[in-house]
Amino acid sequence: MSGPVLSFDHVQRTFAGIGGGAPTRVLDSISFDVAAGHFTAVIGPSGCGKSTLLHMGAGLLSPSAGSVRHRGAAVSGVNREVGFVPQQAQLFPWKTLWQNVELPLVLRGVGAAERRRRVAEALNAVGLNGFEQHFPGQLSGGMQKRGSIARTMVYRPDVILMDEPFGALDAQTRMVMQDDLQTLSLDASATILFVTHDITEAVLLADNVVVLSQRPARILAEIAITLARPRDVFQPFRNSGFDLAYEAVWSAFRSQVDLGRRAH
Repeated sequence: MSGPVLSFDHVQRTFAGIGGGAPTRVLDSISFDVAAGHFTAVIGPSGCGKSTLLHMGAGLLSPSAGSVRHRGAAVSGVNREVGFVPQQAQLFPWKTLWQNVELPLVLRGVGAAERRRRVAEALNAVGLNGFEQHFPGQLSGGMQKRGSIARTMVYRPDVILMDEPFGALDAQTRMVMQDDLQTLSLDASATILFVTHDITEAVLLADNVVVLSQRPARILAEIAITLARPRDVFQPFRNSGFDLAYEAVWSAFRSQVDLGRRAH
């Protein structure tokens, strides 16, 4: 069917207060679409509900009002058609890298021969050939993150939800991973919803950026990023038009940074 892959329609989310305290509204009437084959980034202040949006897309949380739809159908339970890459790699330490990446296929009943082919392809795509029998504790943080991405991509989800996946990495590894993700998303024509707090990362990776306000979050702007691909993530300002795209996102986001300063 035509239309967006994932849609958020006037979504609200309120969490009950702790110990009988007042409830907290995190999201306030959020509406936007994630188009097929597009890389959509969501940026906003800490605690504004970015991760909550991803959890609703995955069916791990329900909206208090409004609806979340995947290919037109309401998400009313765990959405097994989407992949989720969390902030931490979360590979099982007692399984080898190969076994970790293979696990989603095992759970889906994919045959052994097909599993071998697809795991090999996924590990090759993230540059982890030769590390198949290593355990997570024997891999660097960046390699573990690549393994987590391979584990998600191996079962070819309809859309990939990524929750600040590179936030814990050092600057050099982070740029390498951004470049790797750009290549993977282009080669696979993947549909990605990517949460970040980094404006540069959002502009370099995304086709469009959704800018959220302080909690309770509302959408301040949706900005199309029209920079030519592939983009140079190592020297951002060498991308023609980067400064204008960055300024557009920063202009929408700046007021929220000022509010955060006053709040502290």
